[in-house]
Amino acid sequence: MQKAKILLVDDRPENLLALEAILSALDQTLVRAASGEEALKALLTDDFAVILLDVQMPGMDGFETAAHIKRRERTRDIPIIFLTAINHGPHHTFRGYAAGAVDYISKPFDPWVLRAKVSVFVDLYVKNCQLKEQAALLRLELEAGGGEQPALGGALLGELSARLAAVEEQAEALGKQLDGAEDAGVAATAAHLERKLAGLRRALDAMRPGSA
Repeated sequence: MQKAKILLVDDRPENLLALEAILSALDQTLVRAASGEEALKALLTDDFAVILLDVQMPGMDGFETAAHIKRRERTRDIPIIFLTAINHGPHHTFRGYAAGAVDYISKPFDPWVLRAKVSVFVDLYVKNCQLKEQAALLRLELEAGGGEQPALGGALLGELSARLAAVEEQAEALGKQLDGAEDAGVAATAAHLERKLAGLRRALDAMRPGSA
């Protein structure tokens, strides 16, 4: 599977370099943006697993950038982690969450913690991509057969079921890893993935011979 893309947004090159050093161990594609405007341009053409967004930037700051991201249908569901060197207290943090952030981290941050948080969203993104692939394959087979159940032979149905089971197993393992997580954004994204998997499994089971 193609590597996930992670968008790093900061106006200071040294901060971008530090983020790349921290996240390089994830072995994903890291994309730089030196401003909110650059970030929005990158989001027009590429899909990202997560966005790391600096709050304090000249021109369009992180809050304004996040507002634009959340207004676009294509990008509204991408998780945003705010990074800031200034802590103005609970009000400032609340503003970050109100802007659509799933997390808010103050600099200097623990590299291991940041890498672990980003890794979770990358895993969720990969599982969602796998789910979309299985759904697309199922849809193509249904269209080829005019939407009728007989179009799906036993071998093909078994192959689809096996592929879906592999994704379900990986999602279950990720769910156990996130069990008890305090991050509401991570929990909501994981729950959304579980619902989509359950829906696809029900649709697949309904196509089995003898199903109601």
